[in-house]
Amino acid sequence: MADRKGIPRPTDSELAILNVLWERGPSTVREVNEALSESGYTTVLKMLQIMTDKRLVVRDETERAHVYAAAISEQRTQRQLLADLMDRAFGGSPAKLVMQALSGRKATAGDLNAIRELLDRLEGEGK
Repeated sequence: MADRKGIPRPTDSELAILNVLWERGPSTVREVNEALSESGYTTVLKMLQIMTDKRLVVRDETERAHVYAAAISEQRTQRQLLADLMDRAFGGSPAKLVMQALSGRKATAGDLNAIRELLDRLEGEGK
């Protein structure tokens, strides 16, 4: 399934691979496989091939061992997934989403300060 901008929503397995690529940067199949200790090499290879077809990753074929990189930034993917969740589960309400997120887990003081800073900045932009 794709979002409004035609970017496919990654599956849980695809997100695990994307997290490796965001953390490590461009990587070979072997490097991704080593980071995902519970997956087999051929499974990771097949997933990366599918993800290339879906335009979630790009493949550099200039070297013998192909190198894969995330095609979409971590932040953009997170925003896409969050917007989808907000629409599907919270009726498009950012307030409902945030209230559930904050009531479901204890936020650290650092998290709360970051949220306050964001809210202050957003309120300042609205004036």
